[in-house]
Amino acid sequence: MMLPDGLKGLVGVVALGVCLGPAQAAVVKPSLPDLVDWPASFAAATPPGRVTATTPASRSTWSLDPPSPTFGVGLADTYLIGAALGVLDYAGLYHLDHPVQQNTSGIWSLAKSPQFPAELIGLTLAGAIWEGGNNRLGKTLWQSVDAAAMAGISTQALKWTFQRTRPSATNNPGRWFQGVHNQSFPSGDVSSITALVTPIILEYHRTNPEVDALAAIPVFDMAARVKAHGHWMTDTVAGAVVGVASGYFAHRLNSPFILGLLPGGFYMGMRESFQ
Repeated sequence: MMLPDGLKGLVGVVALGVCLGPAQAAVVKPSLPDLVDWPASFAAATPPGRVTATTPASRSTWSLDPPSPTFGVGLADTYLIGAALGVLDYAGLYHLDHPVQQNTSGIWSLAKSPQFPAELIGLTLAGAIWEGGNNRLGKTLWQSVDAAAMAGISTQALKWTFQRTRPSATNNPGRWFQGVHNQSFPSGDVSSITALVTPIILEYHRTNPEVDALAAIPVFDMAARVKAHGHWMTDTVAGAVVGVASGYFAHRLNSPFILGLLPGGFYMGMRESFQ
């Protein structure tokens, strides 16, 4: 099958990214282990919800000056993962997509407006500002904010790359490279919501397995976006993968990137001023 010139170059970039993957992974520092993995005597001496002495506690150690390359590495890898899915979809996976009957009534009405992911991002950011970055929950929420930013940037770049027509404008799922105003692949709503919940699930699923239920939110949004004719099914699957990748790389950042760019008051959190 003949590929457009732009896609040929993209295939080369994806192949290069696969080769560089192991080297890039070495740059990303692993996150600190959960409290349950530490020795009992050490865990017992740790106040609940507080970062211990082994974790950098001063503001200077959390700031990214000079900027850490890890956020950029995660962003590049997330884009390459989405691009690989886009190449596979263009090569034939789009045959899995079929028009469905439009339904935006009742609970599915949430998919008609971008307010749903925006409100979730706003709530997460508000919680991060309230908690600050010097406790487990606050750090995790800031990682979710990082993940949403990473997913948003990667998703928009992928939309400009593949230029797929939305099902609201055509019944043909094979319409790719139709101009930058066509932005069906991948789903930005799904990627953002998935990115928000992934760090929380990764951080707490061993100690609080009930947080796994948060995965139902992006699954619902995937179905809603298809029913609203906002995206093809493979758009939403790719969006979910991009979101999981963004959340994974953000969770592995030793210090949240966006938090490191903000004044020290954000590190302490608003809750400190009310105690």
